[in-house]
Amino acid sequence: MQILVIIYEFPPVGGGGGQAAKDICDGLVKRGHEVHVLTAHIKGLPRQEILEGVKIYRVPSARRLPYQADMLAMFGFVGAGLVAGLRHIRSWRPDAMHVHFAVPSGPVAWMLHRLTGIPYVLTAHLGDVPEGVPEKTDKWFRWIYPFTPPIWREASRIVAVSEFTRRLAVQHYPLKMQVIYNGVDLARLDPGEIRVTNPPRIAFAGRFMPQKNPILFVQTLGRLKHLAWEGVMLGDGPLRPEVEKEIKALGLEKRISLPGWVSTQEVEQWLAKSDILFMPSRSEGLPVVGVQSLALGLCIVASNIGGFIDLVEPGKNGYLIDDQNADCFANPLEEILVDLPRLQKYREASRQKAQQFKINTVVEAYENLFQDVTHS
Repeated sequence: MQILVIIYEFPPVGGGGGQAAKDICDGLVKRGHEVHVLTAHIKGLPRQEILEGVKIYRVPSARRLPYQADMLAMFGFVGAGLVAGLRHIRSWRPDAMHVHFAVPSGPVAWMLHRLTGIPYVLTAHLGDVPEGVPEKTDKWFRWIYPFTPPIWREASRIVAVSEFTRRLAVQHYPLKMQVIYNGVDLARLDPGEIRVTNPPRIAFAGRFMPQKNPILFVQTLGRLKHLAWEGVMLGDGPLRPEVEKEIKALGLEKRISLPGWVSTQEVEQWLAKSDILFMPSRSEGLPVVGVQSLALGLCIVASNIGGFIDLVEPGKNGYLIDDQNADCFANPLEEILVDLPRLQKYREASRQKAQQFKINTVVEAYENLFQDVTHS
């Protein structure tokens, strides 16, 4: 099959949703399919390139930062993506389209479908669902929501990356949807023998934005200064100055490192050297960093929200915390920092749970979807 993937952020631009899309693309190419990706350009990246057999076409969209897209950049991608998509389809007619994020990528696929008749599969990642990420999207969903139902209704198939995302989406778009988790290559992310480091390393990975709650990560570790640990915060964003200020105020400059915005490979390298993924997020779909952490055998301490519910079995491979305050997160972290055999057991349980998120299973599920769509 020939599949055109439409996504407004694709590695090295964007976060976990883009990485999930890339993993699916790579897997489909390995299965003999031809995959082209239409995504947003950012300064410093080539307009066209081939990576792992996937042909990537980047269109101008006024995007300036790899970790954040403003409204101008999103609207820019819709306009440029439609023009580039039509031009691309004339020379290379795909059998189907795969669009990630109902907004802002969805309008491009919907208009291309209307103009060409090519069917599309929609994958929702939470931030594109009303109420999914309230602090980030509530303002603009107030006025774009009336325009979104056709995008969902005219998709040949709809996929949500977690059961939480599916349930929330169905409340706003009462349509048939299925769940296909984000996946990882367990063979590539094989930690080998799992051993707790000395001192244990606690990792955070994500954009420094209110949704990810990076300030609470620092404040929580400030409660645990009397214990032995190292911290690393992978990412960047508008809250970085506040993060740095809080680290300094709590005297944690020598204990928490800030490598900045790093590549997926570097994220995996850091996680491979860590013991605990600590994510006090306010909202999540199915975080790719969480699935990567399972594969690498990390204990996960996270908010009791969204896709983390699919990743963590409390008391077995980590903890899910209901309240958004430093004391509530500090208590379970202290439990495992002072009980390293338990931390070892939790890490081993995470690696076992990762079997549920094999990338081959994910890719096969999407392959079956595209075959159904193109033969219906």
